[in-house]
Amino acid sequence: MEIVVLIVVLFRLIIPFSIFRWPFWGILASLIADALDYSVFDLTTGSLAYYQQLDKLLDLYYLSIAFFVSLRWKGTERITSIALFCYRCIGLLLFTITKTHLFLFIFPNLFEYFFIFWACRNKFFSGFKLTPKKLAAVLLIILCLKLPGEYLLHVMGADPWAWMKSILGL
Repeated sequence: MEIVVLIVVLFRLIIPFSIFRWPFWGILASLIADALDYSVFDLTTGSLAYYQQLDKLLDLYYLSIAFFVSLRWKGTERITSIALFCYRCIGLLLFTITKTHLFLFIFPNLFEYFFIFWACRNKFFSGFKLTPKKLAAVLLIILCLKLPGEYLLHVMGADPWAWMKSILGL
């Protein structure tokens, strides 16, 4: 394993601990680290053969930390976070067993966006109450934001990083 890969993995392992102290900022930092690791691997190692499985494992790690933080929540938001996390874990398990990317589309990572939403609410809008109608609207918005990217990535096999490299001339 190259030193760059080791450093990236260490960052991906350390940054999520900030979720315990600062849920909103910690999840955003973890999301950014997740988004950047592919670029760093691609630019430095040139080999991404093992990337998908490593990335999914590291994603599960930081999402598990977020999940444990969400267990402190009360009421509907807690139940919703549990359901969304378990739903995604089913998809990850099926993907890991079968290597079928369609499962990552069928079981999109709605938990992450819901966690960001509720952590943002807790940080900036603590007066916001989650009614069943508001929850349905939030989940519909999250689904609409998440599904196009999941479709392009996991069904169509699009490579957003190759597109970015071509735009940036790398």
